[in-house]
Amino acid sequence: MKKLLAFVFTAWLMQHSVIWSAPLVYEGESGPGRGKHIVLIANDHNYRSQETVPALARILAKHHGFRCTVLFGVDPDTGVILPGESHIPGMEVLKTADLLVLYTRFQHLPEEQMRHFVDYLDRAGPIVALRTSTHAFKIPADAPFAQYSYEYPGPDYQGGFGRQVLGETWHGHHGKNNEQSTRLDIVAAAADHPILRGVQGMWAACGGYYTEPTDDCEILAMAQPLDGMSEDSPVAAELKPAPGAWTRIYQGKDGTTGRTFTSTYGASDDFLDPGYRRSLVNACFWAAGLEDKISADARIDFVGPYHPTYLNGADPGFGKPEDLAPWDSPIGAVGK
Repeated sequence: MKKLLAFVFTAWLMQHSVIWSAPLVYEGESGPGRGKHIVLIANDHNYRSQETVPALARILAKHHGFRCTVLFGVDPDTGVILPGESHIPGMEVLKTADLLVLYTRFQHLPEEQMRHFVDYLDRAGPIVALRTSTHAFKIPADAPFAQYSYEYPGPDYQGGFGRQVLGETWHGHHGKNNEQSTRLDIVAAAADHPILRGVQGMWAACGGYYTEPTDDCEILAMAQPLDGMSEDSPVAAELKPAPGAWTRIYQGKDGTTGRTFTSTYGASDDFLDPGYRRSLVNACFWAAGLEDKISADARIDFVGPYHPTYLNGADPGFGKPEDLAPWDSPIGAVGK
């Protein structure tokens, strides 16, 4: 009987091994980030966070010494990366995180997974938030953690996680995806901010969001929609600039404070732009309290092949997170 029970349990464990499977980890060996642990979460439906985020993690680990753990939304039955799936195994690693890089959209996570995220907020863990993270969660009003939903109406936490932590939730598009790209112009008053060190200019392939961040945010860059899909496209005169990158300090449960940086861009093709890529690397240093280690000429070159698929629509052929473990494994669609 004991052997039968052991066999049944082993079979069940194998079938559900995704629940305990080790997350994707890039171990940095040397650099200013040595000893710091960054958790990066990639789980949107459209902008290929599943390409941007591991590429950023490799840069931070290989060139700068951080330990980077990358989590994805995965199919709970197969463990294959499934964009937008509200199932992110490994959230417990947030317990040891020195920084969270968040790139999710409309998530309604299982309670046990969401609890780890809320615990991180309660201790005011620093956050770098990309694109759809202003609307990271879409949770029914009668469900646990409903107040973190992007459209939460209650005065106790109006606008949910986006508004209350990052400084803005989602209101709508400010420019047409795949027709209008975006130029990000540095705000003169913020030109000396550490996040902008070495950043000469920024261009993003995806269209803009309409934003009005809270008054306690420091705006670093204004996003000007362009009529076209190249950085030299003319300005879309009918669309005024909107804040596209900002910082904010938020409070945790016991009054402690944490740094946040938000960029309303981050599609995988955006990450090809060296100015934009540098701003995200710098933002991770700043949010982690390492602004004195930011160098204007620090390495931001890709680690391994990077072939983003946001613009060309190629099938990225997502496999399991562990498929991306080798430093030289391709990210995106090779040859596309």
